[in-house]
Amino acid sequence: MKRKLQKVAIGFLGTELDKKSNEWRPTLCLCSQENLHFNRIEIFFEKKFESIFKELKEDINKISPETQVNPIILKINDPWDFEEVYSTLFDFSKNYKFNADEEEYYIHITTGTHTAQICLFLLVESRHIPGVLVQTAPQGTCRIIDLNLERYNLIASRFSREKYRGVDFLKSGIKTRNREFNDLIEKIEKVSRLSNSPILILGPTGSGKTLLARRIYELKKYNHIVSGSFVEVNCATIRGEGAMSALFGHVKGAYTGAIKDRDGLLRIANKGIILLDEIGELGLDEQAMLLRAIEEKRFFPVGSDREVESDFQLIAATSRDLQQAVQEGRFREDLFARIKTWTFKLPPLRERPEDIEPNMDYELEKYEEATGKNITMSREAREMFLKFAISKEAKWSANFRDLGSAMVRMATLAEVEGGRITEKTVEEEIKRLKEEWKTELGDDSEKQKKLNKLLENLLGPGKLASLDPIEKVQLEYVLDVCRKHHTISEAGREIYSASRKKKKSQNDADRLKKYLLRYSITWEDIHKKI
Repeated sequence: MKRKLQKVAIGFLGTELDKKSNEWRPTLCLCSQENLHFNRIEIFFEKKFESIFKELKEDINKISPETQVNPIILKINDPWDFEEVYSTLFDFSKNYKFNADEEEYYIHITTGTHTAQICLFLLVESRHIPGVLVQTAPQGTCRIIDLNLERYNLIASRFSREKYRGVDFLKSGIKTRNREFNDLIEKIEKVSRLSNSPILILGPTGSGKTLLARRIYELKKYNHIVSGSFVEVNCATIRGEGAMSALFGHVKGAYTGAIKDRDGLLRIANKGIILLDEIGELGLDEQAMLLRAIEEKRFFPVGSDREVESDFQLIAATSRDLQQAVQEGRFREDLFARIKTWTFKLPPLRERPEDIEPNMDYELEKYEEATGKNITMSREAREMFLKFAISKEAKWSANFRDLGSAMVRMATLAEVEGGRITEKTVEEEIKRLKEEWKTELGDDSEKQKKLNKLLENLLGPGKLASLDPIEKVQLEYVLDVCRKHHTISEAGREIYSASRKKKKSQNDADRLKKYLLRYSITWEDIHKKI
């Protein structure tokens, strides 16, 4: 049974209308509604109007003795000054302990100056105050107001600064310079504010999927859109019956070792967000239960014949190609259709070379926060590292994890050199990275042997021998890129990185698929025969 929420009214004292001498007193009218009983009312006023507040409180207690009347004294020098009033009410919205799980809020906009009413309207529509607008009239009536702010361009434009604050927040405060990435983050910021539907974040390992998911949660929490917890799950670490229990919970005795009830992570995420990282690793049984939990917000814990509820938002993340997994029967098509409502793909670091420098600075700032030590780079050292970082030698196979680790290593070594990263430190780090990537990818001779073997398996000895040398080199390059990526789209973006900018439709996966078909090769063939 759904719990009844406490009703809370918030509004200004009518310094003229709420006096005893008036026949119609708006705040008193609000508290005398037959079909809208308030458990508590918070009333804004300036200290000099305290006597009117006391009179009003007495009269409210007479007609609605169950309503608790609380004073909120504001210091406003000019109640018609938009900047002053908005700032004061904005500070209130950040400091007031809203509890949307227990209470529902009604913002009374009949009293106060027109400036105050507009400010309350803006704060409600932006969800800084998580409530609805309510207005009273001299006839003794009360009306809930439902206005869509997006219809009013001039009003909506007032939020541009707050919007860009949100965008900057999602980027962790890093001033990224990549236009496509900035556009992507702006879309995510808008979706985070307006939608509670599932979000699917795609991208290679180390591209920042988990950090972005947590930032989305923190942004929604800041704006009172969610009130519950952020729960993070790596689906690759849970298997079989343990996966069922971890996600959906279990009852005591459900299986050997179930010595007490367990809520499960979906219930813990009630009113909040759950991140299912590497969602493609879930088994088909868990996928079926998850689909119902997403759609109905209800599910059965393991071993229970009684359903439980959890109103969570799902963020799914993966480095895999879920569409391919659907085709291979490893991922449910109906679940994929449900979780891809909002799909965002994070580009790898090599596609954002202009963002390497600001991320270097960001990593040094993080290092200072963690250690309390301010580390700088000499101009020559910075130029040397940047030149290498954007070159073809830099593989960045783990993306931002590689970059972050490199900066931490150089910062740590710099502590014994007066807190400054020198050219010598950079030279040593570049050498280390090259060796690490060489180990990951294999040396050139071994790599060539693998490519020759792959070509022979794919084409057969006869067809391989018929290739012109230049054609063979080109095909080897394409296959080498394909082997490094989890999806055909990622491989296509690297191969067509230059020519794609000249095309109106940038379907890199389709271009790559057609190229491979010239040789009767499919994406699946490459990864089966490596």
